[in-house]
Amino acid sequence: MKGKTLVVLIIVLSVIAALLGGSYYFLQEYKVKTVHVTGNTRYSDDEIRDMVLSDSLLGKNAIYLRLKYRNKPIKDIPFIERMDVKFDGADSVTIEVYEKAVAGYVDFLGHLMYFDREGIVVESSDQVMEGVPYVTGLKFDYCIVGKPLPVSDPGIFNEILSLTQLLTKYSIVTDGIYFAENSNITLYMGDVRVDLGDMSYIDEKMMRLKNIQPELVGEKGVLHLENYSEAMNDSFVTFEKDQ
Repeated sequence: MKGKTLVVLIIVLSVIAALLGGSYYFLQEYKVKTVHVTGNTRYSDDEIRDMVLSDSLLGKNAIYLRLKYRNKPIKDIPFIERMDVKFDGADSVTIEVYEKAVAGYVDFLGHLMYFDREGIVVESSDQVMEGVPYVTGLKFDYCIVGKPLPVSDPGIFNEILSLTQLLTKYSIVTDGIYFAENSNITLYMGDVRVDLGDMSYIDEKMMRLKNIQPELVGEKGVLHLENYSEAMNDSFVTFEKDQ
């Protein structure tokens, strides 16, 4: 009887050992060691990795992740449309990030409402995202995520996008953009206000602002660019200091 019990015990221990050995092999052989992240600007590579690969026992296993994310993009992350997880091999994955196109944001009842090039609100957040301009002067009574901002002239969003792209092109940092009802635009840069007038000759105005910008450090006042055009010389560019 004791002999049979010993045999059963040996078999059970052998099965347990085999299972443990197989589990160890499964976890180690298919453990993700290399992660490539593409398309991200608003989150770092490490932050994206942490969103996809958890610290759980199976959180970094390629087979488990393949089943988890098979034909299933990752959504519901602020400022991200979706993330696709692609597998390059037994221990390597690529995370492709598709960010929401953001043109600017407005403050509505204490919430930062980010909108795209068509004026559709894509995100409500308490985070100020670097490189996205704060826009004031737009008139609206309500604001709903997934719906356009109800402004009287939807064409203004094309102007906002064009201006945002030029700010990026010329590496100009602003604290905010004000759109007046008469179509005049004002940039806020610390204690300096830049009067751009309307969108006419906007590329030339922004290029001139780029060149003037170092001279504005520490100044307080208004830089007048509203009358500037490529046919005019710099005598039409004046700086009016605050009294």
